[in-house]
Amino acid sequence: MPLIVAYLLASLAAVILYGVDKTAARRDRRRIRESTLHLVALSGGWPGALLARRWFRHKTRKQPFGAILWGCVAVNVGLVAWLATAEATAGLRRLAGLG
Repeated sequence: MPLIVAYLLASLAAVILYGVDKTAARRDRRRIRESTLHLVALSGGWPGALLARRWFRHKTRKQPFGAILWGCVAVNVGLVAWLATAEATAGLRRLAGLG
């Protein structure tokens, strides 16, 4: 349950950031760094980032941006899958001094 809440909050942040950036782009104002958008996606906001990119039609032509975004998706999903394994959990417990 906490993981779902984290993904929802990060996705909401991504949607808001993409909306703000799109508005700034239209008004020729200061933009949100691409690295910030990628960091939010990497931290679990990638579902919101993918939706916002489509909804706002924002950064859809920038191919390097899209490739990096999909890389963030892959890294996040891979990390969560790895953390879900018993071996990873045991290793993290050992590192934390709990097991």
